[in-house]
Amino acid sequence: MQLINKLFDIEAIKFGTFTLKSGITSPIYIDLRMIVSYPELLDGVAEAIWRKVKDLEFDLICGVPYTALPIATAISLAHNKPMVMRRKEAKDHGTKKFIEGAFKPGQICLVIEDLITSGASIVETIAPLQDVGLKVCDAAVLIDREQGGKANIASKGLKLHAAFTISEMLHHLQTTNKLDSSTVTRVLEFIKQRP
Repeated sequence: MQLINKLFDIEAIKFGTFTLKSGITSPIYIDLRMIVSYPELLDGVAEAIWRKVKDLEFDLICGVPYTALPIATAISLAHNKPMVMRRKEAKDHGTKKFIEGAFKPGQICLVIEDLITSGASIVETIAPLQDVGLKVCDAAVLIDREQGGKANIASKGLKLHAAFTISEMLHHLQTTNKLDSSTVTRVLEFIKQRP
């Protein structure tokens, strides 16, 4: 759980009032793009996710663009797991591929994401992988925001593996005196309102 403290210390986890991409006002903002500037922390995030998936059966990994790409790369390098990359858009020249890398139809691909809220970015990544014949059974994240993503990807046949939930993260920050109880309560109430 020291990892959570480190993420808080570099302000990858912030508390206040933030407008999210969806337009919703949130009392918490998690920006894991920051970790690329902290190699030791990036490695810690990759290892936290790896501990959740190391016993699963998979041949390849694919990080959801863009935040999860360095995390997937760190896992690939540390554990000699081949990686493929999903493009956000197909190239309009050359091979015009959506999935880059070496793979064979029928191989099992584990999807890696930094965090899950609704699960939309994971679902967007699954389709092009399946289109090229890869099997996707599992997705792994550092943080489950507990806002419906786990159920959404389960409805697509995927099992979620989270290093920790947002509730666990909040309680840890409170226990280590980095957050007061009123902030924890406010964030937990917000999460419950946003299924």
